[in-house]
Amino acid sequence: MTGFSAADIQDLTGQTAIVTGASSGIGLETAKALVAHGARVILAVRDEAKGRDAAKGMPGPGSAEVALLDLASLDSVRAFAGGWDGSPVDLLVNNAGVMIPPLSRTKDGFELQFGTNHLGHFALTNLILPRITSTGRVVTVSSDAHRFGRIDFDDLNWEHRRYRAWRAYGQSKLANLLFAAELQRRLTEAGSPVLSMAAHPGYAATNLQSHSGSRVMEFAMGTLGNRLLAQDAASGALPTLYAATADLPGNTFAGPSGFGGTRGAPAQCARSKAAGDAEVARRLWQVSEQLTGVSCPEI
Repeated sequence: MTGFSAADIQDLTGQTAIVTGASSGIGLETAKALVAHGARVILAVRDEAKGRDAAKGMPGPGSAEVALLDLASLDSVRAFAGGWDGSPVDLLVNNAGVMIPPLSRTKDGFELQFGTNHLGHFALTNLILPRITSTGRVVTVSSDAHRFGRIDFDDLNWEHRRYRAWRAYGQSKLANLLFAAELQRRLTEAGSPVLSMAAHPGYAATNLQSHSGSRVMEFAMGTLGNRLLAQDAASGALPTLYAATADLPGNTFAGPSGFGGTRGAPAQCARSKAAGDAEVARRLWQVSEQLTGVSCPEI
């Protein structure tokens, strides 16, 4: 692979990063790379035992710590943010997510994918934002699946329509990109130098594809797809690391540059027309504040 690699990450000694969903897959590889370059990394995970196992495999010079965070529970998000030790945060990586599960709901009653992938990270970011340093970044992991997503404000939580797992996933990933763009707009308007970025991993071999509830789907994606088409999780983490550490403008969307955006070295990539709709982004932000009870702090 040519272009950006983990070797291009600068020395991160003295910096603190939070990575959600860091006990496996893309999040794990992202955390490993940050620790390897000197950062203090908080593995924000819903299974602390798995988090501790993951942390053991991360040799320094940085350090890895584990903290409980269940993005499917706003109480857990508030507890994580409220329990923060007060130290500055240089990087927040909104990585954790769920993909095409059977219809499920968060502890607060939201459709699981929208609630976890978008609303949980929306609340977390706004609660942590006052701690982010002037040179800090927020990186939100989306997906190229955002292209078939649509924000249905009349039924965001799939209470009235027939549930379509893929469409619900696409909506949540589109919401990620709209959130990242609106956050950058607000930061710029406030004169803040903090950057909001987005990334997608392409097609990476992780356990994300193994929760659909369909044996046929899991075989096709998790077995055949991962073995024959996917890049490994470390390669899938590179767009996130690129967005987190490279010299890039705010609201960059980073993804693999080869083979239809599924693999290859990370680069700035295009997003769908829907993902660039500023009015929808503003409205989604307002609705997200209402649903979560968390508002944007003074920046």
